[in-house]
Amino acid sequence: MTIQFNTDNNVTGKESHTAPLIAMISEELERYSNRITRIEAHLGDENADKDTDNDKRCMLEARLEGLKPIAVTNHANTHQLAVEGAIEKLKTVLDKTFAKLQGY
Repeated sequence: MTIQFNTDNNVTGKESHTAPLIAMISEELERYSNRITRIEAHLGDENADKDTDNDKRCMLEARLEGLKPIAVTNHANTHQLAVEGAIEKLKTVLDKTFAKLQGY
């Protein structure tokens, strides 16, 4: 499972900033790694320099073998919380998708 990390112009995309987030995504989605070929993570700050609630956005897109990609988005007050929320949403969607494929 490859993880590609993207940021908008309002977010620092330095490796020191993104490495812990990539590690968190990899660890949390490890159980799905045999069915996911790639994860694309997009971080954004929707209000740039303004400090407002829930302006940090994380969109995760999972590319699955033999299936259409699945994307989820989460907003939070920090990028860490946005990523955590997006991971939880993605895990829920993946569980439902794989359960349907197995006939549950």
